[in-house]
Amino acid sequence: MYFQTRINPFILYKATPFDYFPVIESSYLYAIMNADIFRRRQNAFILWRVQNTSVPPAIIIGQLKEGAPIHFINDKKLSLSQDVEHPDLWILPAADCNLIDNEVYHYWFEVTDALPSRSQSRISITDPFAYTVDWRLVAPKPVGTGYSDDDGYPAAIIKFSNGQLIPCDAGGEEGNLENDIFLDNLPQNNQSVIYELPTAWTHTGTAGERQIGVGSFCDVNALIERRSEGNNFTELSVTQMGRAYLLEMGFNALEILPPADSFYKREWGYGTTNFFAPDFDLGFAQDYTWAVPNRDLRALIASCHKNGIRFFQDVVMAFTRTNAYLAAAPDEFFILDPRANKSDPDAHNSRANNDDNLRNGFGSTLFRYAFFTESYDPVSGNRLQLSPARQLMKASLIRWMQDFHVDGIRMDSVENVANWDFIQEYRQLGWELWQDRFGNDKRFIVVGEELTEPLALLTQGRLDGLWHERFKKYIRRALIGKNAEDEPSFEWTVRKAIDCRVQNFGDGAQCIIYLTSHDVEGPGNERLFNFLQNNGIFDTEKRIKLGFACLLTAVGIPMVLAGEEFADQHDLFNNDGNVDQAGGKQVDPVNFSRIEDDWRKRIKEFVSVLVKFRSTNKALSVNDTSFIHTDFAEGKRVIVWRRGITDSGEVVVVVANFSDYGTPDPGNANAEYVVNNWPATSPGKSWIEITQGRRVSEQWVGREPIFPWEAKIYALSGE
Repeated sequence: MYFQTRINPFILYKATPFDYFPVIESSYLYAIMNADIFRRRQNAFILWRVQNTSVPPAIIIGQLKEGAPIHFINDKKLSLSQDVEHPDLWILPAADCNLIDNEVYHYWFEVTDALPSRSQSRISITDPFAYTVDWRLVAPKPVGTGYSDDDGYPAAIIKFSNGQLIPCDAGGEEGNLENDIFLDNLPQNNQSVIYELPTAWTHTGTAGERQIGVGSFCDVNALIERRSEGNNFTELSVTQMGRAYLLEMGFNALEILPPADSFYKREWGYGTTNFFAPDFDLGFAQDYTWAVPNRDLRALIASCHKNGIRFFQDVVMAFTRTNAYLAAAPDEFFILDPRANKSDPDAHNSRANNDDNLRNGFGSTLFRYAFFTESYDPVSGNRLQLSPARQLMKASLIRWMQDFHVDGIRMDSVENVANWDFIQEYRQLGWELWQDRFGNDKRFIVVGEELTEPLALLTQGRLDGLWHERFKKYIRRALIGKNAEDEPSFEWTVRKAIDCRVQNFGDGAQCIIYLTSHDVEGPGNERLFNFLQNNGIFDTEKRIKLGFACLLTAVGIPMVLAGEEFADQHDLFNNDGNVDQAGGKQVDPVNFSRIEDDWRKRIKEFVSVLVKFRSTNKALSVNDTSFIHTDFAEGKRVIVWRRGITDSGEVVVVVANFSDYGTPDPGNANAEYVVNNWPATSPGKSWIEITQGRRVSEQWVGREPIFPWEAKIYALSGE
């Protein structure tokens, strides 16, 4: 038997029912794929860049026979030949493989392993440009030194039909999103509220135990599409037929933690393996016979767009886990140990050229973006001086934007990508692809995570936006009644958080703001519930609501880590009780079961009101912000800000109390708290307090009592 199997935790014999997405068509249109290597791959197996060619590369191809266990049958090995024009291309025409029409094939490329730490054995690797992989069928590790059990590569999948090689899932499922044009439904960047969703989920079992599983593309789709229900998580209230949780909450942008295929299982995916393929596990729901990641991801994105939700792709480009080029061409694509050669141009991150700023692969292998060689270019088809790793990533971007219609890119670990020229090239290609479909429409963005926030990435046009980590740090400090650690003033702690322009951003659409992100490692970064408790704060409902009031009325693009909207908490910790790589960072799932707790439900409903308000109110889509009232007398910490263009009639006022002070005897008819400089009421309009949905009588405008650790949000309304 040629293969090993990676066991799915469920018994899988049922057919794959998925017939209710009319947007998905049955044919695959190559015309939308405009990278040269995609064109070549229509009728030939193509392997680009092989370092050791003393023995020519070959293909091992056959078919998977379902069963228990599965079998690899009708397999054969065929040699590839060098292209005459491009000797770094190895080719085998599909017509020479004696394939059967309309059959699905599994295959590997066989090369001589070029990784220095391993013996130069022949090794079967995944096609580096594979559209789909099947982790049920993993090639055995070679016999030789330097190999571990993790060095087996999954088979790639392709269908042979009418003389062409057709991208498909394991059962032959095709499809595209060519008719997916819902642009008018989608929000502008400055109207977007992003839901950042891990794909590791948990729920409470029948005996009260925690059960962890994969929140598959199908389960995520159940959060959006009312005609869909969860598969791995059928018992959750949020995945029931007739529900559409993200629509109910008001979120209009979805970012799934890396959706590309990863070696890691039941983690958050920050170690991409196959950059052109959607994740195998996310496409393998528990009652499926085989994985259908292409079909299910397209169905999910179709649901997003139909319902006015943008889909952001989280991309990991600094490093990779068990990538095929680690065996095929390691010297050209990777720097294996930055510490071993500190003078290497790929050794240091983008922060500084010293020993404290060597690149970090976090257990994965770092790509080279400063190495250039003469080569065939898989994007243009020309022969150029190029960086192989850069062109690999650009071709991957074309695949995701053209085949999956992503509406935004979030780039992980920018400092470890470490090459601003490449970042700019990648962003530029993304915009060119977007404009090729939609002209000058601006509903696209490329943002990066670089937690030191070097604004030159924006001013030099390398990126459109950055994660604004300082917002999180400043607001969290304010929520426990303290100044930011680098800020002597509480007032300016809040001011700098609420208006990113005070911290030299030029526009709110340039920064992604959040109370918590998936980077929950270390004190101060954990989920907000745990952060408050770790700082001795136990009136968590008030503080969390106040935090969301700040987030959803601040200048920037708000992002909510899944679970924060109902105060989810950590369950997994390391031996010292902290969240880090050894416990909790990427393996502690979101627990949607907690949403049923009464106090958490109140937080969820509060957040939902503000998310919907944020995405529809014009005053919150512009930068204009002024602080009209501060009060630090008698232990008070009250700050009031105004959003919206002066005299526009679209005005929002936020009265935020970051203290234990409350108006004495607030039930008394004469009790009041006066806010100075309250904006004038426009003719024909009145003030609405948004969080409670009530109209404010004229005599109480700017005079309502305030309560400890609470924000009230007022808007002008003509209704």
